[in-house]
Parts: sequence; structure tokens; C-alpha cells
Amino acid sequence: MSKRIEEELRKALIQNGAMTKALFEYELAEYVDYWYEGLKADRNEFVFAVTENSGQTAMVLITKEKIIYVNEMARRKLSKIWGESYLSNMKMLIPGMAEQLAHNIIAVNGVTLATSWQSSQ
Repeated sequence: MSKRIEEELRKALIQNGAMTKALFEYELAEYVDYWYEGLKADRNEFVFAVTENSGQTAMVLITKEKIIYVNEMARRKLSKIWGESYLSNMKMLIPGMAEQLAHNIIAVNGVTLATSWQSSQ
């Protein structure tokens, strides 16, 4: 099952496939405040979550300023933040996210950028 999910995530996150607003609302929207509190507690720059259900994918990205990006906007924002590293980061993360989703666990990733970490030292 995780291989099928992995393929769906690749379509959505690497091949710029469509994402589903209804899936965001059904599986992700209710956790935004919870993930934002975790972002603050962990002192992350942003957190993003991805889900997949029956061939449909949804994503949310939340910044430390609590700006919320959904689906394609989230993908674009993450791509802009990570720049040239986006593709390699996604290729590294997708198998683990697919495995989590195969076990009914929403894939959530908190991110601290190296430049942010260095400036806080």
C-alpha cells in the first residue's frame, strides 16, 4: 500500500499534480492550531503536513507567523523556501511520509532552516 501512496505523493509534490481542497478540510484543517503550537514549542521556521486518501492528496504549510498555505500554494511556498533543495528533500521524505500514511498517520514535518539555526546561536 505504501508504494501506491508514494506514487500519489510523487505526482502531487514532485510532478505538480492537483491537490484536493475537500481532503485538506476533511483530514488536515482541524489540526492547524495543534501543529502551530508544536511549531512554536520546537522553535521551527515552519511545519508542513501531507495526507493521501483514495488517490487524492492534500497539504498544508504553516509558518511561524501563522500564515497558512494550502495545497498548491503550500507546495509553491515550500519549493520557494527550499529552492534548489526542494526536489532532493522531497525524494528523501516521500518514502517515509508514504509509510506513515499507510499506517493512518498524517505525515507532519517541522523544519528549521540552517540559516535560522545559526543566527540563534
